Formats: sequence, C-alpha cells, structure tokens
Amino acid sequence: MRPENQSSVSQFLLLGLPIPPGQQGVFFTLFLGMYLTTVLGNLLIILLIRLDSRLHTPMYFFLSHLALTDVSFSSVTVPKMLMNTQTWQQSISYEGCISQLYFFILFGCLDNFLLAVMAYDRYVAICHPLHYSTIMSQALCTLLVAGSWMVTCVHALIHTLLLVRQSFCADNIITHFFCELTALLKLSCSDISLNNLVIFTEGGMLYFLPLSIVLGSYIRIGTIILRAPSTKRLSKAFSTCGSHLFVVSLYYGTLAVVYFFSSSWGSKDIIASVMYAVVTPMLNPFIYSLRSRDIKQALEMCMNRFNFLKWQSLNPLVAVRSTRR
Repeated sequence: MRPENQSSVSQFLLLGLPIPPGQQGVFFTLFLGMYLTTVLGNLLIILLIRLDSRLHTPMYFFLSHLALTDVSFSSVTVPKMLMNTQTWQQSISYEGCISQLYFFILFGCLDNFLLAVMAYDRYVAICHPLHYSTIMSQALCTLLVAGSWMVTCVHALIHTLLLVRQSFCADNIITHFFCELTALLKLSCSDISLNNLVIFTEGGMLYFLPLSIVLGSYIRIGTIILRAPSTKRLSKAFSTCGSHLFVVSLYYGTLAVVYFFSSSWGSKDIIASVMYAVVTPMLNPFIYSLRSRDIKQALEMCMNRFNFLKWQSLNPLVAVRSTRR
C-alpha cells in the first residue's frame, strides 16, 4: 500500500449536535423517545402486516420493507449519538466510523429506492386497476426489493472503498453527530477529486433516478385523474397517495438541502440531517397508519385478540366452561 493511502488516524471525534450547555439531558430524553418511537412503531407495522392476511398485498409488502429499513437507518446513528451525549465520550474508532458510514449510505439509499418502488405500485393500482394483480405479481415484487438491495449494497461499497483510500492526518474532528461522507472528506489530506466526482455522478444518478420514477408516477396519476375528474376518484387517489407523497417530500427535500444545496456544513445542515435520519423514520409509521384503514383494522383486531388472550389467562375456569359449552 502506498504511504499516501495509509491513515494515521485511529479514531475520530464527533462534535455531535449543537446543543446549548446544560440542556444535554433534555435533548437526550427527546432523542431517546424519538428513537424508541421509531423502533416500536415500525416493528408494530411489520408485525401487523405479518399477522393480518388482508395486508398481504404488494403495497404492504413494500411498506414492511420500508419500515425495516427505517429501523435500521435510525439504529446506525442514533444509539451512538445518545451514548456520546450521556457519557460525554465523543470518540469513535476508525473502523467503527467506516462501518457506520457504509450502513448509513446503504439504508439511506435503500429508503430512496423503496419510495420509488412504492410510487410505481401506486401508479399501477390507480392507472391500471384491472391488471394490478397481474402486473404486481409476487415475483416482480420480490425482484424489485432484491434489486434495490443489490444496487444499494454496491453503491455503499463504492463510496466506502473510495473513502478508505484517503489519508487522514492531524485533524480528526467531525463537525457532525455521525460519520457523514462529505464531513469526512473535508478532513482528508489527500486528493478527493475522484470522491467528489463519484458523489455527483453515480450518487446523483441514484438520487435522481428514483426521484424521477416518483415524479413520473404521480404526474401520470394526476393526468389520468384529471381526464375524468370526480370527487370519488380524487378522494381515493388522495387517500392512497397522500401519505406517500408527504414522506417523499420530507425525505427528498431535506436530502437535497444537505447534499446539493449546501456549500458548507453548519447548524442548518445538521438540523436537515436530523430531519431525514431521525424524524422521517419516526413519522413514517404514524403517516401510513393514520392514512390506512387496513392498518387501523389490523391493529384493532390484534388488540382484541390480545385482550381476549389476557382475559383467558386471568379467568381460566370461565374459559374452560365456555369451551365445554
């Protein structure tokens, strides 16, 4: 290995969030609550989809994978941030930083692709309702998810390997709450022109390709609806696509602010990163569940089943007598 590719940095220091002195406890409680809400909410959606046969449809199949991705996405950064806030240990090892970077890019890009796949699913459901079951077959759904995983794994590996080639000398302070790619490149004391080129070409392509699929799908949906507008069709389209559009706008908007419309890192960029890395995964379960009647019915059914089992455990004799009758 060439000397310029060897890094003399064994660990990095994460400055974390710009929290005012004396308010670390408040922010720790806030972000802990947000993280627990993210994990429990998304896992609840996955559980409901698995238990209720009525939710075994392509839309909820993709939603379950999105929920799993959101849990993983938040788990890459938030636990380390919470531990640093509580223990005042801001250091992260070089290997840990590289691993965090890889999985952050992986799950962030996978989230991107799944939103595009869900937009295509909504397009088929609204514009080709009679052929929906034929087009969105189980084989195609599995292929779309598996293809998204393969592309994002390669994408994350490319950026990680290019970063490993960089040399980090004296400065090891990351002005962020996690090992973010562009923040790490600012610390490099070697040439980063290739890294920047790949970010704006390959990374930009994988950003705008799913976005174009989302926009194209909803433009086509809007065109079909406006050809024969009716209150019933408009309400059905809004109930079907409204929650997904809100998530897409929140995710892509904050992502664009961070990576394409920012010249230097500051508090605004960190807040935008918190929005798409912490807030959006937390909101997704509420957005989709509140807009979905099927999710509400599945939750109600599970609650009734849980209450019945609890009643049976508390009243075993009554349950036995009722079964004999």
